[in-house]
Amino acid sequence: MLPLTETRPKPMVEFHGKPFLEYIVELLRDEGFERVVMLLGYLPDVIMDHFADGSRWGVSISYSVTDPDALTVHRVRDAAPLLDDLFMILYCDNYWPLQMDRVWESFVKSGAGAQITVYRNKDGYTKDSVIVDDHGMVTTFDRSRTTPGLEGVEIGYAIVPKTVLELFPEGDLLFEEAVYPELVARGQLAAFVTDHRYYSVGSHERLPLTDAFLARTPTVILDRDGVLNEKPEKARYVTGPDEFRWRPGSLEALRMLAEGGYRVIIASNQAGVARGAMTEADLEAVHAKMRREAEQAGGRIDAIYHCPHGWDDGCECRKPRPGMLFQAQREHHLDLTRTYFIGDDERDAEAASAAGCRFAMVTRGSPLPDLTRKLIEGRLEPS
Repeated sequence: MLPLTETRPKPMVEFHGKPFLEYIVELLRDEGFERVVMLLGYLPDVIMDHFADGSRWGVSISYSVTDPDALTVHRVRDAAPLLDDLFMILYCDNYWPLQMDRVWESFVKSGAGAQITVYRNKDGYTKDSVIVDDHGMVTTFDRSRTTPGLEGVEIGYAIVPKTVLELFPEGDLLFEEAVYPELVARGQLAAFVTDHRYYSVGSHERLPLTDAFLARTPTVILDRDGVLNEKPEKARYVTGPDEFRWRPGSLEALRMLAEGGYRVIIASNQAGVARGAMTEADLEAVHAKMRREAEQAGGRIDAIYHCPHGWDDGCECRKPRPGMLFQAQREHHLDLTRTYFIGDDERDAEAASAAGCRFAMVTRGSPLPDLTRKLIEGRLEPS
C-alpha cells in the first residue's frame, strides 16, 4: 500500500474526510458494541492518537501493541486479558455492513462453537477459501486457496469463544490458520453466508471501489408495476409502451428524488418474457418510454434490473429472492443496510428482508409521493 502507508497504517487511509477504521468503529457502535480492543503493530501511535479512549465515538477503546512483524496468534494471545469469554474478531482492512442481530441469530441457531462470515463470491470478486455445506457448517477452510471445490471467502466478522486460545501453537501463526481448520475438524465452525460485497483497503485496486461505497450516495430501489405504473391484472403484463400507464404522483416522486440527489434503481419481476407474452425488445421499449417521460418530468432512472424468468424456474433473481438487489449493490456499490426498497406486495418485502434492505410499502394510504417526501426528509419508517 506504499506510498499511502509511509506515515500511517493502512486502516488509517482516508475516505471522504475520515480514516477507514473510523467507519468500522462507527459500525460497531451502531450495532450495539460498547467495547473495542485494537491489536496494533505498525505505527500504533497514529491510531491511538486519533481514537484515544473511544469516548468521542461512544465506545470504550483499549489497545494491545506488539511488534509490527508479529502475527495474529501472538497479538490475540497478548491481548487475552482484555477479551471477553465470547468476542467478535474483525480484520482492520475489511468493511462489511454488519447487521449484528442477523449474525447473532444465525450463530445461536447453528449450535456451533464459533462462526465466521463468508462472502459467497459468485461474482469472482476475490479467491475462494471455504466450503460451506447445506446446513451452514464450514467443511473446508483453506487460506492457501488451493483445495478443489472452494466456494466463498472468509471475510472476518467472526464470533469466537476465548477458549480458542487453547488451540494456539507454541510459536506464532495467523489466527485463522491456527483456529479455523481445527474447529472445522471438530464440526464446530458455522458460517454466516452473505451476498453483500465487502470493501477493503487491502490493495490499490480496491480503493476506488471502497471510495464509491463509502461515498454513500443516496439511493432508492423501486419496484415497477404497482409502484410506478398501474399494475396489470394477475398473469397479465405490460407488453409494450402503449400499455404503460403511470400511477398518479409517480412522476412527481421521481422528480423529487432527482432534486433530492437520489439515484433511482428499478427492480422488477417480468415473467412475461419467459411466458412468451413479450420479448426482451418489447420490455426495453417500455423502459425507454419510462426513462424518457421521467426525464421530461424532471426525474431520472439510473438503472433497471428485471427478472425475465418464470415462476418456477428456480432463479436467484425473481422476487422474493434478493438477486436483483444484490446485483444492484455490486454494480453501484450500495450499502443495502442504508438503502430503502419501496414495493407494493409481500414478495418485495421478503426480497428486501433477505437482502438486508429497509422496506416501505406503497398502499392507498401511503402512495409513492408521500413515501418519497418522508424519505428525503429523513422521516420514512420501515414498513
